[in-house]
Amino acid sequence: MDIKVPEQRIALVTGANRGIGLEICRQLAQEAIHTILTSRDQAKGQTARQELVEEGLDVGYHPLDVTEPESVQHLVAHLQQKYGRLDILVNNAGIAIDRGTGVLHTGLDTLRQTMETNLYGPLRLCQALVPLMKRQKYGRIVNLSSSMGQLSTMRSEAPSYRISKTALNALTRILATYLEGTDILVNSMCPGWVRTDMGGSNAPRSVKEGADTAVWLATLPEGGPTGGFFRDRKAIPW
Repeated sequence: MDIKVPEQRIALVTGANRGIGLEICRQLAQEAIHTILTSRDQAKGQTARQELVEEGLDVGYHPLDVTEPESVQHLVAHLQQKYGRLDILVNNAGIAIDRGTGVLHTGLDTLRQTMETNLYGPLRLCQALVPLMKRQKYGRIVNLSSSMGQLSTMRSEAPSYRISKTALNALTRILATYLEGTDILVNSMCPGWVRTDMGGSNAPRSVKEGADTAVWLATLPEGGPTGGFFRDRKAIPW
C-alpha cells in the first residue's frame, strides 16, 4: 500500500479545475501540503493538475462528482488505499443557475439541482470523510459560501443560489457543534466578488485574493475558530 508520510498534510479540494478552486490548490501546495485536485471533467482536471505540477507543486488528481454517491465512494476508497488519511477538505464545488430570476418564478427543479451541488454535495463529502479525520483526531473543513447567503443582507434575486448558501452556512454551524471538543475545525467563508467564470470579468477581486481566506482556514492552528463565517480573515455576520 502506498501511504504518504504521516507528517505531510493531505488536502482535497472539490470543483478545482479552474477559478478559486484551482487557486486554493495552488496556495495549499505552496504550503507543502499534498493537495488532491478534483473535478467532474477528468480532462479539464488533469490539465489543471499538470499546470500546477509544472509550477513545481505537489498536486494529485482524482475525478469527483459531488452529486453522485458512487463517485464519492470511489474517492474515499482511493484516499484510504493511497494515503490512509485526509486532513483538509475544501468544499468549493458550486453552481449558480438562477441569476436574474425572481423567487416567484424559480422552478423547484432549479432549486433541487442547486441544492444537490451546493448543499447535499458538501454534506455527502463530510459524512464520508470526517471519519478519516476523527481517526487521527485532526481536520479542517472549509465551506465556500457567499455573502448572498447572509440573512443579514438577504435580497431577492438568484433565490436558489441564496437558499443553498444559507443552508451551507447552517451545515457549517451544525457540523462544528457536532465536532466540538475535537481538533476538527469547520468554517464557512465568502471569497467576495472574484474574477472567475461565475463572477465575471468585471469583478474587482483576483482569484488569489478570493482563495486567501479559504487557505487560512484550511491551515488554522489547534484552538483556531470553528463554526464561523469569514471574509478577508475576519468574522462576518450570518
